Parts: sequence; structure tokens; C-alpha cells
Amino acid sequence: MAKQNSASNETAKTKDKNKVAEFKGVLEAHKGEHHVIVLQKYPDPDAIASAFAHQVICRNYDIEADILYTGRISHQQNKALVNLLKISLTRYTKGQDLSGYKGAVFVDTQGGTAREVVKSLEADGVPALIIIDHHEPLDILCPEFSDIRRIGAAATIYTQYIESGLLKMKSGDEEHVKLATALMHGILTDTNGFLRAGPEDFQAAAFLSRYHDLETLEYIMEQERSKKTMEIISKSLSKRVVAESFSIAGIGYLKTNDRDAIPQAADFLVTEENVHTAIVFGIVTGEEGEFLVGSLRTTKISLDPDEFIKDVFGRDSQGKFFGGGKVSAGGFQMPIGFLSGGESQEYQNLKWQTFDAKIKERIFSKIGYDKKNGFESDSSSSDSDSQA
Repeated sequence: MAKQNSASNETAKTKDKNKVAEFKGVLEAHKGEHHVIVLQKYPDPDAIASAFAHQVICRNYDIEADILYTGRISHQQNKALVNLLKISLTRYTKGQDLSGYKGAVFVDTQGGTAREVVKSLEADGVPALIIIDHHEPLDILCPEFSDIRRIGAAATIYTQYIESGLLKMKSGDEEHVKLATALMHGILTDTNGFLRAGPEDFQAAAFLSRYHDLETLEYIMEQERSKKTMEIISKSLSKRVVAESFSIAGIGYLKTNDRDAIPQAADFLVTEENVHTAIVFGIVTGEEGEFLVGSLRTTKISLDPDEFIKDVFGRDSQGKFFGGGKVSAGGFQMPIGFLSGGESQEYQNLKWQTFDAKIKERIFSKIGYDKKNGFESDSSSSDSDSQA
């Protein structure tokens, strides 16, 4: 058995070395170009840190790279990460001209959560060059190079690239200290404080520990939740329905700036006794319209969030899944479409009741729960206080 494990580890190391060499070759082939790094709509610490790492590595190859996202930086830790470490991010605006870029790099996403940017890039003739991600493969794009692995964090992959020599880290270098701090934060958050970490994540963290700023990291991690986030978490607790060890909560309407409260609420609900999976969802309203947004968190090893979400919510008219996931976590988003808007409170309430009932019906069908056992759609979750 030990020999088999040793052989498996050697095979994995060989593959990793091959990926590093292939990645380096792509960068060398595109020296002197201007690239765009595309993140998911609402980037998390892992995405931000990984994009920052890609940006810094690219400088060794005379490649200028801008980091682009479409949504908001709203989570308190994300704001602290960007502001304290001075990471430059650009928010994409509809119709923005991207034709000046020679290639696009997708980090911690495969385009599924950045469809508006993907369409704009295609219209402007900008090819997909690179995908670095740790979610399940989606086969949306056809890049020159991709490194998609089942691993704790995308930041772990970039740390491996750096450790393999693509960037020579220096303890006294201010930018390198910021980079190591960001990557450590990315790994910590995406592995839930190493509770879901694998050997590669621990090894990456050990490497980063030589360079990161512990005090800055602690400050970022200790950012307090906003009052609104606490209200949304409290609401998810009061509205939850527990069935077959699933805790499911529809929280009504919330503004775009409060969207990051949804995964935080799911993180909270999954800690309840006799609950192994939490799903929180709501209708997010903003200048881009209305979207049904949800997050899933699970501690059940046999539950695959990616498969679960894809089975429950399916695909859009273009064949693209409404959501997906990784080990222990996932998310979904779908447009409300022509039902968006409506100033009447009665209309808003009816709309929420419909979506709340439909989402729960799909989840109950998937887990084999008979709603006749006592479940009824909670119409009270459409109270006016839910319209943030």
C-alpha cells in the first residue's frame, strides 16, 4: 500500500512539473503582450490573491495584465484585502472595449461566472489563453493552456508555480510580502481554515509562511461582519427549513452590496447540530437587474456540490449550467428575466413566494424529501423588511 501511495505521489509531482513547464512556455510565447485577467462576478480572496500572483509573475515575461471583474467587492474581508495590500482591480462596465488586449486569462473561474465579459471578449476578438481553476471542468472555453485540479484553492496552484521558480521570492521585498499574505489568505478562506485542506495546501502554506505578514493577515481575517450581514444571517436562521439534514433558507430580496451575506449565512447554518448541508438563496436586486443567487455549504464527504447544483438547477438556453461547485461548497445564479422589477409590494411578494417554493421543490425532489410531511412555502419571507 505504501509503495502504491509513493508511486501515486511521484506521478502527481511529474504532472505538476509538466504543468509548470507548459505554463512557463505559454508566458514566454506571449512576451510583451497586454492581457486581461478575468475573475468571477463577485471575486473572493482566493480569486483576488491568485490574480495578483498571475499579475506579478507576468512581469517577469514583460506581460502587462489588468484584473477585471463585473460585480462588487462587498465582503468586509475582501475590501480589507484589496485596500491593505493595494491590489488594483478594475470593474467591468457593459459595452467596455476590450479589443486592446491580446489575450484573456481566467483565474478561479472558467467563464461560467463571468459570461458578460466572455461575450465581450469574443465580440472583440480576444482569445482565451489560460485557465487556472480548482472547480469542476465546465468546457466553456478552449484556451491554449489550462490547469484545472481538485485542490483546496487556486492560490495553492499559484504558490506551486512560484515555488517551482517562476518567481524568486525575497523576504524583504514589499510586493512579495503582500503577495504571500494574499495567497495565504486565499488558501485559508477556501479551505475553511485548513479544515478542508489537502497535503498540497499545507505545503503551499508552509512555503508562504516564510514571507507573509502575519499581523496584516490577522487584521484582514478579523474584520467584523456588518450590521446588515448579521441581519441577513439572523433571517436565514429564522426562515430555514431542515429536511433530511439539509438546512434550506430563502431570505427574500437583498441589494447587490449585501450579496456576500448569502455565503456567510450558509457558512453559519451548516454549523447547526444534525445538519450536514446548508443552502441559502435570495433575489439580488441592483442596476444590472434581478438575479436569484444561492450558496451551498456541506460537511458531508459523499455529497458533491458541483454535481448537486448542476442536477438541481440545470442549464440555460445556451446549455451553460446555472451554477457549480468544488469540494464542500458551491453556488448558483440565474436571471429573473422578464419578471424582474415591479414596484407593487403585492407583486414583489407573489414573485418571491413563487421562486421560494420552486427552489425548495427542486431541492426536496433531489434529496427525496416529501413536502407533504409538513413543509409549506414560507410566504412571510417576502416581508417588506427583506427588500434591502
